[in-house]
Amino acid sequence: MNYFEYKKDELYCEEVPISKIVNAVGTPAYIYSYKTLERHFLIFDNAFKGMPHIVCYSCKANSNTAILKIMGRLGGGTDIVSEGELYRAISAGIPAGKIVFSGAGKTKDEIRAAIKAQILMINIESEHELQTVAKIARNMKRKVPVSIRVNPQIDPKTHPYITTGLKKNKFGIIWDDAIRLYIDMKKEPYLYPVGISSHIGSQILELSPFMEAVKSLRNMADQLNKNGIPVKYLDIGGGLGIRYKDEVPPNPEEYAGVIKKELEGTGITLILEPGRLLVGNSGIFVTKLLYVKKSPGKTFYIVDGAMNDLVRPALYDAYHGIIPAVRKETGKNIKVDIVGPICESGDFFAKDRSMPELETGNLLAVMGAGAYGFSMSSNYNSRRRAAEILVNGDEFFIIRKRETFKDLTKGESIPSFLEGI
Repeated sequence: MNYFEYKKDELYCEEVPISKIVNAVGTPAYIYSYKTLERHFLIFDNAFKGMPHIVCYSCKANSNTAILKIMGRLGGGTDIVSEGELYRAISAGIPAGKIVFSGAGKTKDEIRAAIKAQILMINIESEHELQTVAKIARNMKRKVPVSIRVNPQIDPKTHPYITTGLKKNKFGIIWDDAIRLYIDMKKEPYLYPVGISSHIGSQILELSPFMEAVKSLRNMADQLNKNGIPVKYLDIGGGLGIRYKDEVPPNPEEYAGVIKKELEGTGITLILEPGRLLVGNSGIFVTKLLYVKKSPGKTFYIVDGAMNDLVRPALYDAYHGIIPAVRKETGKNIKVDIVGPICESGDFFAKDRSMPELETGNLLAVMGAGAYGFSMSSNYNSRRRAAEILVNGDEFFIIRKRETFKDLTKGESIPSFLEGI
């Protein structure tokens, strides 16, 4: 459930009409619902009630500081993959003790920053990285809590670009190597192994891959305990899917049920990293119809939003529901391609989509755009990135201003030999 709905044929976010927001901030724009974010977080968090756990929101899905602030106020932490995300999380007031650092390519500066911040743990992704963390920890004379991200070699049955738990993927370490590294860690005075980490993929729509993964991790934890390495945290990542079209993902209670059953009585604290699940259907992308272009056998709705704003359809051929901000009771539907102004054939939001006959100036809402929307946007074609808006009840707040043209050249400079040319 989300709080985007029609009232007298006009689309609202909570108690605010979309048209009112657009009149104030223009298009394209991202609009998020606070009540939806809160509802999704609390439902997920409460599903694990009775079991020690921390919900570490995967902030790559949407890293706006206001969104992170919401997660922190609700009791959550963050899963980060860069020093920039660490900076954002700390700036938003996320306690360092609720931050986990994942990612296959952490730089030495990023590792130092994480150690200095005293985060919950660093998830190690390769033997070379482990050696690097150990060396930095020795130089800083700081005991560093770490886990190894284990590759459980489980097929999550999702899009190949968002699969992360197979042997062919770049993420994690296979168990035979991981247990050797855990044993080696006991010799390192400044490394403190506290857990096991895993993440098998994203937008997963079945429970069986999670069941396999947790069962495998439980066995690994038992082996570590036998080797004198007590496991305090089990980080099972995220990946539970959401509904974009006609998907029927498991609900959080079902998901929690199978995990709790497997880990019952272990005393392990569970680390969960939902991202898309919390923010995906909490946001929409609003764009304006510029032109209706008709050619033989094809009609195009050309809008002012583009693939630089929301790349998922172009990158993954992902489906997003698209609805008019003002609904018409009469009139027939037609098949259209909804496309943007960028000079790429891949610049589309939908192809051969059944849509009402609309006119120039009408607003379209791209649904399910709260995750991997703005966070993956760019300035391609020197387009300014969109504004971001947060709605709470009958109020709305600009949580990121639309970029200016000056922002496009910020940080650039012209070398002296070109001056005066």
